Parts: sequence; structure tokens; C-alpha cells
Amino acid sequence: MKKILMAVIICLLTTGFVYAQEKGTAKEAQDLVAKAVAYYKANGKDKTFAAINEPKGQFTKKDLYVFAFDMNTTCLAHGANKGLVGKNLKELKDSNGKQFMNQMTQDAKTKGKGWVDYSWTNPVSKKIEAKSTYYQKEGDIYFGCGIYK
Repeated sequence: MKKILMAVIICLLTTGFVYAQEKGTAKEAQDLVAKAVAYYKANGKDKTFAAINEPKGQFTKKDLYVFAFDMNTTCLAHGANKGLVGKNLKELKDSNGKQFMNQMTQDAKTKGKGWVDYSWTNPVSKKIEAKSTYYQKEGDIYFGCGIYK
């Protein structure tokens, strides 16, 4: 019985450690966005959007993924949910009623790049958590990548 209990404890501790290691950082999110912008400049929209839509491709790392939107808040590519591609998310609200996607689009238009904070359900913990997404405008689109704080 002691061996089983010890094995369970080790498993739980290791799983927690692995999850902590798999959590992306703000710098990694910014780096992924910069990588997507550079790829876009070199390869154009079609190739870039196809690469972003690849769930285990070069624009995903740990729990991070890149997405791309136009200036009307329509999703052009999404590394975690291809079902969002083609949908306008201007009215999307977080748990506090904040239209964070609309804010991100407006900020991309006026500031070019930066961070937007909001609350969102973490798919791992299943709890609403603070999230921050880095975005960067390039031409008539912007790329983004978010982290759970």
C-alpha cells in the first residue's frame, strides 16, 4: 500500500512539474508572433495561414499558439481551433463582459502592437484565469499569442 501511495504522489508531483514546464512565457509568446510576422513577410498570406492552422506546427510551443485576424476582427488563422477561421469575433466577451477581441483589433489599428488583458477559461485547469495576449499588426492583419498568468 505504501508503494502505491508513493507512486501516486510521485506521479502527481511529476505531472504538476511537467505542466509548469509546459506553460509558455510572455517572451515566448512575443517570439512566436515575431516569427509569424517574419514568415508572413517572406511567404505571404496563404502559406502563413496554412502553417498557423497546423496544430503541431512551427507556430505552437508548449501551451502557446499563434492566431491571425483582419481589421474587422475576422479570424484568418488559428493554431488551436481551425473552427474559428472565417468567423467574426468582434462581439466576443470574456467572463467580465469585456469585448477583448474588439479591443485587440482597435489597439492593433492605433498602436500596432501591445498586450490585451482579459479573463478566459484555461483548457487545462478548466477555471477562469487571467490571460494576456500579445498582438502585432502587419499590413492589414495582426498576429497574436496569449499566455495564462
